[in-house]
Amino acid sequence: MKSQLTIGKLADASGVNLETIRFYERKGILDQPKKQGAFRYYPNEYITRIKFIKRSQELGFTLSETKELLDLKIKNHAKCSDVLSKTEAKINEINEKIKDLKKMKKSLEGLATCCVDESQSLSDCPILDSFYTRKERSS
Repeated sequence: MKSQLTIGKLADASGVNLETIRFYERKGILDQPKKQGAFRYYPNEYITRIKFIKRSQELGFTLSETKELLDLKIKNHAKCSDVLSKTEAKINEINEKIKDLKKMKKSLEGLATCCVDESQSLSDCPILDSFYTRKERSS
């Protein structure tokens, strides 16, 4: 019989906490095993699966996208190109976020230059005032 783990041992072995495993179960990314007596026993393969989930999250994939990637691994007809297309889509999404972050940074840098008198009262703070009087972009 294969070695199996309680949820606590699985959490320790995979570097997450119990609630993370329970969350993954609720989201359907991990199957919750049936109780055997008083405990649920998880297969050792779940350690690898959880590490895969965590790594994919580090790379910007959502849990839903991660589940799709894991499902591709199970399917016999899936190809590397299927994963490549999801990876390229994620790269495009990240590039869009980078553009948006650069715009936000530029706006904040502009706001930071508005504050010429740091001892000025908060009621006259030009940075806060700009939040109320946002300029409309010209098309």
